[in-house]
Amino acid sequence: MLLGKRIVVVMPAYHAGRTLEATWRDLPHDIVDQVVVVDDASDDDTVAVARALGLDVILHPHNMGYGANQKTCYKEALARSADIVVMVHPDYQYDPRLVTAMAGMVASGIYDMVLGSRILGSGALRGGMPLWKYFANRLLTVFENIMLGAHLSEYHTGYRAYSRALLDALPWQRNSDDFVFDNQILAQAIVGHYGIGEVSVPTRYFAEASSIGFRRSVGYGFGVIGTTLLAFLARTGMYRHRLFDLRAVPSA
Repeated sequence: MLLGKRIVVVMPAYHAGRTLEATWRDLPHDIVDQVVVVDDASDDDTVAVARALGLDVILHPHNMGYGANQKTCYKEALARSADIVVMVHPDYQYDPRLVTAMAGMVASGIYDMVLGSRILGSGALRGGMPLWKYFANRLLTVFENIMLGAHLSEYHTGYRAYSRALLDALPWQRNSDDFVFDNQILAQAIVGHYGIGEVSVPTRYFAEASSIGFRRSVGYGFGVIGTTLLAFLARTGMYRHRLFDLRAVPSA
């Protein structure tokens, strides 16, 4: 616990057998109450490693996608009475030791959502982010900041902390089952006027770290543009798509 808040770390896992243990060992176990691993039908030893560590493991019967994995993660964390949910990718790309800082910013009551930014502190390129991915990140982020009236350093990090209140209020169950889920839930938080903080997080790009290729990145980019335009329309009151109808939140 941290400041009386129950902390649940969720790990959306797919082919993370080589990196899951290192990720788990670097977690701040003094404040983390429970770790939940949701495996998206990996065909490596991800599940065996997680169970050997004594972690709570949820299995998808078939590969459902990164967004669908997150939906299961948040549903399971809320069912386990989480006050704060921190998503940590088990590929060891993001430094797990910063869970304390991110959870603390939410536990303080100042922020409802905290992003682990690869851009703050210029750590992305030093960590090995490909140049094409870096520049795509920057261009999309500028576009989103202009359209959404925000001032975030990036929108595309997979390292995030959420308050229970935010997860209870946003219609994330309606979001994509694919990678654009991350962008949709962030846009929903901006449209809902939730407090969003950022912390600089060093990252590592290496063979075992998960990363989508160029073709899927292009699809993700178009998904981001579409999400941003819908969020802009909702923010300005011109049109409210069901993704941004925060008045009728489906049950988790």
